[in-house]
Amino acid sequence: MDPDAELTIGQLAKRAGVTVTTLHFYEERGLIQSRRTAGNQRRFARHMLRRIAFVRVAQRVGIPLREIGEALARLPVGQAPTQDDWEQLSTSWQADLDLRIKQLVRLRDKLTDCIGCGCLSLERCVLRNRDDKLGATGTGPRRLWIDALP
Repeated sequence: MDPDAELTIGQLAKRAGVTVTTLHFYEERGLIQSRRTAGNQRRFARHMLRRIAFVRVAQRVGIPLREIGEALARLPVGQAPTQDDWEQLSTSWQADLDLRIKQLVRLRDKLTDCIGCGCLSLERCVLRNRDDKLGATGTGPRRLWIDALP
């Protein structure tokens, strides 16, 4: 690889808008890769900027880092991912993101009702789990999880 086509870790951090520590974290988890020089310094191919941007956007919309890593593992390491590569990855997350959006809207609506009622009483709270009847269906906020609704 042409040394001029590579970035130092500081250059990559500055161009990507992240800290060097973040790059170390991403590299430890296999999200980005570097090569080492004879002096044991990291050098990154310029196309790692696209991978970092993808990681940051995916994290911002709530994709777990584990899933991001699994997706990136399917992409070519030695070259920049193509538009088709990105489209396949984003399509694979579409249903999950749609479900999350529905759950967040439901949570928002129920919290507004709860906070807005001002009753400070569990007698009429729409989020209340009276006598823990829903406890038998699993842990967590069962009324808020769409997939747990009857």
